[in-house]
Amino acid sequence: MAALFLAAFYRVVRMVWAPDVLPNFSPVMAVAFCGAVFLPWGALASAVAPIVALAISDAILNTLYGQPMFNGVSVILLACYAGAGLFGWALRGWKENFGMVLGAAAVNSVAFYLITNTVEWLGNSAYAKSGAGWVQALTVGVPGYAPTWVFFRNSFVSDLLFTACFAIAALAASRAVSARSDHAAA
Repeated sequence: MAALFLAAFYRVVRMVWAPDVLPNFSPVMAVAFCGAVFLPWGALASAVAPIVALAISDAILNTLYGQPMFNGVSVILLACYAGAGLFGWALRGWKENFGMVLGAAAVNSVAFYLITNTVEWLGNSAYAKSGAGWVQALTVGVPGYAPTWVFFRNSFVSDLLFTACFAIAALAASRAVSARSDHAAA
């Protein structure tokens, strides 16, 4: 449980100490997804605990940015994390399939990118409400900020990396428990 909250607050620490280093490189999506896939708790706890940790870290980040603790963007982000958690919950029976877990993490990453950038395109007056404006939202973003493709690249890489780390740790722990049980039974 402590590791879950530490991972969720990684981006807060990064934002305070190194805000320009690897924007959007964080374990957030992997926490939401892997919490639902691998945590051994009951259905409600394994789906809700990661989302609560992420909601708290979002509130802290929004406060650091001088924004309200929760706003419309927070709701969209938490909905995306909840969707990743639901997807993870649906894959609980496949958690031994490392390729399936990584593939699902990639799908979550792409879905998050498309959803959040489409919402930004719809709500931000800096974007033309046309196909070209949507492409701008998905690629270069708003002038004066890093291109949105950079945020996507960093998110995608970190989603796969942290998912792989969580999956390897969870599978190793599961196999260690199974080996102890087998040894005790013998």
